Parts: sequence; structure tokens; C-alpha cells
Amino acid sequence: MDLFIASFAPVIVVIFYIYIKDKFEKEPKKLLLYNFLFGAIVSVFISSILYLFYDVYLPKSDDSSVLQQFIKAFFVVALIEEFSKYVIVRFYAQPKSDFNEPFDGIIYAVMVSMGFAVVENLFYVFEGGLQVALLRAFTAIPAHATFGILMGYFMGKAKFTNQKAKWNLIGLATAILFHGSYDFFLFINFIPGISIGAIVSLILGIWLSRKAIKLHQKNSNFKF
Repeated sequence: MDLFIASFAPVIVVIFYIYIKDKFEKEPKKLLLYNFLFGAIVSVFISSILYLFYDVYLPKSDDSSVLQQFIKAFFVVALIEEFSKYVIVRFYAQPKSDFNEPFDGIIYAVMVSMGFAVVENLFYVFEGGLQVALLRAFTAIPAHATFGILMGYFMGKAKFTNQKAKWNLIGLATAILFHGSYDFFLFINFIPGISIGAIVSLILGIWLSRKAIKLHQKNSNFKF
């Protein structure tokens, strides 16, 4: 039970934080729950299928090769996981009538991301224990949150422009960029001290996420 709580606690904190940042027009709790569950079930399923395809049909990467770890970080892990979240936001959340202001892109993308993150967290925490849970509470979970916020910022923008495809894909690409950067520095930890790059990437992602939240709050359709 302790490991279960430790897996969920940081996810709940992120969800609560994003929910209170939705200042002007709260989303239906049922719809938020559905996005969370789709992240936990559908996105995880899509990722699992794509990872299976990678394992079966593509050559394994050399753990000591910086180039191959770069490819793995950006074009395997980040691409697969962020695409699996993107399709839920794009084809389930974004068309909803309740998606009626730019900030909604952020909150729905974060809900999907946290659904995905809690399943991933359960696997890592039940394997590594409370020490892993504590570490991931301040690293991997906030990282997934920033990926969701940055993707959602552009997807929120996309709904209210006549260039929807462009901004949606920019959102996906931004999430892949930050996810890939974070993972890449962790994957090449055979280079002493290089893992600090993941922390720098996370800090930059958090800073940009805070700016993204403020911008969409400022531009809310319901502010006045």
C-alpha cells in the first residue's frame, strides 16, 4: 500500500496544481477523469505496441554509443510516448465542446500525461521501492507534466486558429524535444557528470511551462 500511495502522490499533486491554475472556466471532472484514464490505458497500450514493434523489427541500440542513445532518446522513447499521448488529446479532447479556451489544451494534455506517468511510475516504484518513488517524484513526474504542458499550450492555441495542424504538430514536436533531451542525458550516464543535463532540461521545461500557463490564463476567453 505504501508503494501504491507513493506512486500516485506526486501525480495527484500535479493534477491539483494544474486544476487550480484553470482559473476562469473549470473543466468537467468526468471529462478530466476520462482523459486521465485514456492516458493510463490507451496511451500505454499504444506505446506498448510501438515498443514491441521496435523490439522485434529494429536493431538494438549500443548502450555505449552516444549517437545511438541520441536516436533512442528522441526517435524511439520520446517519439513513441509523446505520440501516444498526443493522439488522445488530438482526437478525443480537442474536438469536445468543453475544450473552449486555449488553457484547456494544457489541462487535458496534463491529465493524459499524468495517466501515462502513473502507470509508468507504478512499474518503477514497485521494482525499486520508496527510494525510487522519492526520486521520481521530483524528476520523472514533473518532467512528464512539463511535456504535457508544453504540448498542451500549442494544442490549445491550435483549436482557435485556422492553422490547427501546424500548431498541433508544433506541440507534439516540442514535447518530443524536451522528453528526448531529458532522456538523452540520462541514457549517456556513462559520461561522468553528464546527467546534470537532464536536470537543466527539466528546469528549463518547468520555466517555460510556467510561462505557458500564464500566457493562456492571460488570453482566456472567460477572463472578463
